[in-house]
Amino acid sequence: MSKAKVSEVISECLNIVEQHICAKWIRLQKTLGEEDECKQSFFNSAGVPGVVGCIDGSHVRIKSPGQQQQHLYYNRKGYYSINVMVICDHNMVINYVDARHPGAHHDAFVWDQSDAHDHFKNNFIRGKRNTWLLGDSGYKLQPYMMTPYRNPSNATERNYNKKHSKTRNVVERCFSVLKNRFRCIIGSRGLHYSPAKATQIINTCCALHNICIFYKNHLLPSDAMFQNENEDLGSFSSGDETAAITIRDEIALNLLN
Repeated sequence: MSKAKVSEVISECLNIVEQHICAKWIRLQKTLGEEDECKQSFFNSAGVPGVVGCIDGSHVRIKSPGQQQQHLYYNRKGYYSINVMVICDHNMVINYVDARHPGAHHDAFVWDQSDAHDHFKNNFIRGKRNTWLLGDSGYKLQPYMMTPYRNPSNATERNYNKKHSKTRNVVERCFSVLKNRFRCIIGSRGLHYSPAKATQIINTCCALHNICIFYKNHLLPSDAMFQNENEDLGSFSSGDETAAITIRDEIALNLLN
């Protein structure tokens, strides 16, 4: 087949997968049973209650998008990328992916612009006060997003940070498995496509990753890939809300008991 024909087939397949497979296999909304199972599993991991998912961002390298957009996609690590935000559960199943944003955008910006943020915020406003995500220090502390203490000053805060990290590392392992399973999005290679097609490819990889987990096609994360590659401790002010601070402090005190 010619290169042009292969490109046409890939585009057609990506459109089909996005329309008919991604929505089925990547779901943010959980049933009560699924949510309880998720909370229990995360609690068993390190004793942190109320966790329904862990969130992180990871950069997927792409080719230069052209002069007009270069500054948007050129990330702080010195290459062109898409900043991919993922929320996963205790089994490394991807519940949400946002692969639309250029690499120069911070993790917190991607979160603020996402449907997932609106979903958790609206749940909180409606009275759901015992459910949250775990994110690293690059995210803003919110009543539905628990982050580490930036400068832990006592044993309670240090213990919370340790257990928070132990619980949240599932999303780092998720990225490791995803990128090892689909080598086209691994850091050293990257996608030689436009940002729009790269987004489609990433979404497709996430859906296929979930299908592999469902059918028990396991792949262990590579030690070389298992790292927190995007945590940024200083570029975003937390702007803690009173409710979020109270929730985090209560969790920290209970973990010490």
